[in-house]
Amino acid sequence: MKYVKLGLLPKLEIEWLRKSVDSAESGREILPDGRVKYWIRHEILEGVSPKMLVWWFQNLEGEIEFKGKVYNRYHVWHPEDHVHVSYEKHRADGSVGPGAILRIVEYLGRQKKYIVNVTSPIEKLDEEGFIHCPRLYGLFPLARMEYRFKEMQNGTLYENSLIVGWKGISFRILRPIFEFLFFDKKHGSAWIKHNIEEVGQFQSFLPDLYRKLNENLR
Repeated sequence: MKYVKLGLLPKLEIEWLRKSVDSAESGREILPDGRVKYWIRHEILEGVSPKMLVWWFQNLEGEIEFKGKVYNRYHVWHPEDHVHVSYEKHRADGSVGPGAILRIVEYLGRQKKYIVNVTSPIEKLDEEGFIHCPRLYGLFPLARMEYRFKEMQNGTLYENSLIVGWKGISFRILRPIFEFLFFDKKHGSAWIKHNIEEVGQFQSFLPDLYRKLNENLR
C-alpha cells in the first residue's frame, strides 16, 4: 500500500471516557543510547484483561455496535483523532502477530502538524505485551512502540512507551535537530495525551465487544 494522505474525520459525537493526562504517570527521558523515550503508566484498566487486549490488536478492522448505533471500531477507540487502521500484511496463515504489518493514520490532538501516517511491522503480540515499529513511507525507521500488560485483580496494568530515533552516534549528534524539525517535546506531550485518552476508552467498549464476539470461545 502506498503512502496515502487521509484528512481528519468529523468528531464522533458519542459519550466516551476521556481520561485526563494527570490520571496516569508519564514522562520523557533520554536513553543511554541517545534515543528519546516518552512513557506512560496508566490507571488500572478495570474490567479489561490482557487476553482482550491481544484480541483487540488482532481485530482492529471492522465495525462495532456502541450505544445502540454502528460505528467504525477504530474511530470509537479515539472519537476525535483516529482516521484509519488496516493490516497491510498478515502472517502466512492469515493471522495477526509478529510478522504482520499495520497501516495507521491519525492526528494527535486533531492537529495537522502531528499527523501519524505510517506502516508498522509487529514484532511482538501476546498477553505480556505488544511491540510494533513505525516506518515513515514504509521505509524509514521512525520509532518503537512498546506496550506491557500485567493482569491485576480488577483489570490490567497497562504501560507503554514511544521510543524515538535510532541507535548510534549519528542520532546522538543529530537529536537536537531531529527534535526541532520532527518530534519536539510538544509533539511528545501530544502523543502522551492522545494515548492516555485512547487507552482509557478501552473500559467503555472493549469488555462488551469482546464478550459479544467471542461467546463461542467461552
